[in-house]
Amino acid sequence: MTAATAGDGSAARDGGPNGGATGDTAAVLASAEVVSIPLRHRFRGILQREGVLLRGPAGWGEFAPFREYSDADCVPWLRAALEAAQDGWPAPVRDRFEVNAIVPVLDPDRAAALVAASGCRTAKVKVAEPGVPLSADAERVAAVRQALGTSGRIRVDANGAWTEDAAVAAIRVLDRAAGQLEYVEQPCRSIPELAAVRRRVDVAVAADESIRRERDPLEVVRADAADIAVVKVAPLGGVRAALRIAEQTGLPVVVSSAVDTAVGLAAGAALAGALPELPFACGLGTGSLLAADVSSAAVRPDAGRLPVPRAAPEPDLRSRVVADLATRRWWLGRLARVAALL
Repeated sequence: MTAATAGDGSAARDGGPNGGATGDTAAVLASAEVVSIPLRHRFRGILQREGVLLRGPAGWGEFAPFREYSDADCVPWLRAALEAAQDGWPAPVRDRFEVNAIVPVLDPDRAAALVAASGCRTAKVKVAEPGVPLSADAERVAAVRQALGTSGRIRVDANGAWTEDAAVAAIRVLDRAAGQLEYVEQPCRSIPELAAVRRRVDVAVAADESIRRERDPLEVVRADAADIAVVKVAPLGGVRAALRIAEQTGLPVVVSSAVDTAVGLAAGAALAGALPELPFACGLGTGSLLAADVSSAAVRPDAGRLPVPRAAPEPDLRSRVVADLATRRWWLGRLARVAALL
């Protein structure tokens, strides 16, 4: 069922999501289905992951920018969804790749159990959440080290929460707790702060928001502010666009997700499959954060690895996670506005 025919027919009454689009794009936009999926744990301050599924001649795409993003910020997310639905993805150069376990802000015992059950050799630990002391982050990181053993790799992600001085101090504490960090992701918000932190610590610095939320994703490279580029398909406009940007950075790349459904994760896996080199585990094991999914074919890591798909899986379980009327209207309105900006 499409959003225009589902349930109460709200898409038809609300004018539909087509905006100014014509031809094949209009048909893809008219297929919009809005889903809302509960998370197992609070993540990025949310407990529900919402978005839109779109169907086209090449398969399914996902449009799910976070609510706080402006319509202009959402344009590349829609381009990525349309690429998946209309064009498909480049041919892969590998058929499987390694992923990291993702550790939300949990108590140490739960964090360790999650990592032990994941089968992954690398773990990314979320840190610097408001109201959570550094000591608690250090305890969580230490518990993850115990679960991984000495050969496992630990990276931490602060989502730009620290000032320069706070970042330097926190990185040193967390590096000791980890018995050596693989890298720290986005310790500060601004590119100048990233560059300053990178000069002051011995731990590698990865840039995420400084690539996907900047007008010029290569500014972080010119500023010598990162050792590693974290690349996400949707915010960069699709697999092909993200592939170009990844190659232009000249940095080692980690492909990550935006807490996507199985449909969105397939696009990230397609990018991981197409990159010429992939030296680090990717952040595409985030399906474990969802309490449900849109597809019975959703793939979970096997021994810490994921296969590279040729297309997104059929979202045959989407009827189980249909959003309520108010949520559907909100997303279809956003889709229409963003489509008009293409």
